[in-house]
Amino acid sequence: MLHIEKKGHNPRRAAIGVGAFALLIVGSYTLVSVLSPTLAPILAPTTVDVHALAQPSRSKNQVIIPKLGLQISYASGDESVLDRGAWWRYPERGSPANGGNFIIAAHRFSIQPTPGGAIEKSPFYHIDKLVIGDQIVTDYNGKRYVYEVEKIFDVKPSQTEIEAPSSEAKLTLYSCELGGSDAGRVVVVAKKLGEATTTD
Repeated sequence: MLHIEKKGHNPRRAAIGVGAFALLIVGSYTLVSVLSPTLAPILAPTTVDVHALAQPSRSKNQVIIPKLGLQISYASGDESVLDRGAWWRYPERGSPANGGNFIIAAHRFSIQPTPGGAIEKSPFYHIDKLVIGDQIVTDYNGKRYVYEVEKIFDVKPSQTEIEAPSSEAKLTLYSCELGGSDAGRVVVVAKKLGEATTTD
């Protein structure tokens, strides 16, 4: 008579299998979150139609970069405002209304628990895609202003002259390199073209 040996359940092997599967899921999810700012424009390409924007509001100051499909609010204060949008650095040095050096900084990349969160918290991820001649729009105190990119360059973290006061009316956008703040910063300088006319 043929005897068939029954293999018993091996709880250790089952636990290893479950652990490996869990690691695969967590690793895949983390990878998707990390790559989401890179993949977003490919999977859902978007631009902002400036003519279709709502009227500027006195209660919402924002930077709009049509080419990047970006609309992000900005505020003065301390570094914590970066978690809610962009940081208006040194308001006394410039604003859309008063000229000078209007300085805006935002995160380049911030890992978050969800892919959508990573995209939202990495507003300047594609800042390096801007080219000379691209337009940037800012809403400030209920009025809309238009700027045109005229310089794009990298600086070391110690090169704080990008935030120096200026007699020229300009917008300075900057963010860290993808390698982090110690790797340097990407800087975009745009000249002010003037106030945009908006219609109801």
